[in-house]
Amino acid sequence: MTVRLYDTQAQALRDFAPAEPGNVTMYVCGPTVQSGPHIGHVRAALSFDILRRWLAHRFGRVTFVRNVTDIDDKVLANATAAEPWWALAYRMELEFSRAYAAVGILPPTYEPRATASIPQMQELIERLIAAGHAYAAEGDVYFDVRSWQSYGALTRQSVDAMESAADADPRGKRDPRDFALWKGSKEGEPADAAWESPWGVGRPGWHIECSAMSRRYLGPEFDIHGGGLDLRFPHHENELAQSTAAGDGFARYWVHNGLVTVGDQKMSKSLGNFLLAEDVLTEHDPLVVRYALASAHYRSNLDISAGTFVEAASALDRIRSFLQRAIRALGGGDWSVLVGQSVPSGFAEAMDDDLAVPRAFATVHESVSAGNKLLSTEYAEESGLVAVLAEVLTATTLLGVNPLDPQWATDATTPATEALDALVRTMIDQRADARANKDWASADRIRDAIAAAGIVLEDGPSGTHWSLENG
Repeated sequence: MTVRLYDTQAQALRDFAPAEPGNVTMYVCGPTVQSGPHIGHVRAALSFDILRRWLAHRFGRVTFVRNVTDIDDKVLANATAAEPWWALAYRMELEFSRAYAAVGILPPTYEPRATASIPQMQELIERLIAAGHAYAAEGDVYFDVRSWQSYGALTRQSVDAMESAADADPRGKRDPRDFALWKGSKEGEPADAAWESPWGVGRPGWHIECSAMSRRYLGPEFDIHGGGLDLRFPHHENELAQSTAAGDGFARYWVHNGLVTVGDQKMSKSLGNFLLAEDVLTEHDPLVVRYALASAHYRSNLDISAGTFVEAASALDRIRSFLQRAIRALGGGDWSVLVGQSVPSGFAEAMDDDLAVPRAFATVHESVSAGNKLLSTEYAEESGLVAVLAEVLTATTLLGVNPLDPQWATDATTPATEALDALVRTMIDQRADARANKDWASADRIRDAIAAAGIVLEDGPSGTHWSLENG
């Protein structure tokens, strides 16, 4: 067993093992809560949810930290007199939490808010000033990029090729590329959005927040730092520079997920082409959304189209149908005890190979096909069917898409479905009577009529069950 992950800094696949055996430490950049989540935010969080689940399966435990940036220029800009910045941030944080929970994303081990770690940020800034890598100027504090020879190591850029840092007023900068560690308060900003500091009243820069929070909750060095590809520069580049310049080992591996696109164009609020998570989750089954967002490799961009969710729903229907038929054929009951007993070798190989979820899904469907062949055999070997059932239940549970998991249970009963069930069951009873009377012609005629309506009958030890042909 060797887990390999693509390390963005190394630009290569690397064998992964946690520094502390049995405990993977992971920090993922969470949302800036100036407005509600779009589906790209959900896809990013889902990518690391699946990685977390697999690493927990392989190594036993994952200490997972995902922060909330609740103080930022954008948060302040979107606040109103009726809704202060802190109230807006909390309301938006809850929207993100609801969207994550809806698609089965596990809650983090720790979910720190930036405003709760101001002292740790100030301490880190003081260390950088003392080491000669930061300087105070006119109420602000900046990181001196030219003082750190390794600046640009993550994205392999030279300082001279970089754009100027636009994250703060350049009033005291020695170099336009120096970035803000601390921002002095400006006229018109809320008084409660500022903290006392050795450099004057102000608030932290964006980049210092994650460096301080990851150190506070995971220590000076941890296993994995994750986030979207769009965060590599300047955010993650600056995190790496300030943390290592302060003497911390910081992240051993850098893992970045691809973006969600619409018509091959990056989804973003600034472009106005985003799909709100709330709207998508209202229009589609959350399990279907989870499957759809996981369908592309996590490092690939995922282009959303009308067919994305249709294809996901169809794939899930095939899995659900097999699981239900197999359990009925085995006499019913709770078969969740099988979860974890058997992981298909192809599935494990795919997941170990840089989390190749599309290949892992392919192995699930291969198992489903093999199981359906067993079910089509009149005297299928029970042990073989149990083995396949265990594989599918385990694989889908590890991916968080087991259709039989109670978290995905919905009450689909409506007056229309109740009426259809009554009609079909009446015809099933009539067919059973015809067969009992050896009226084979009538029995076949009833079955043909049911089939013509797009309904599939399945005869088994526990009776006859019906389902719609397409799910």
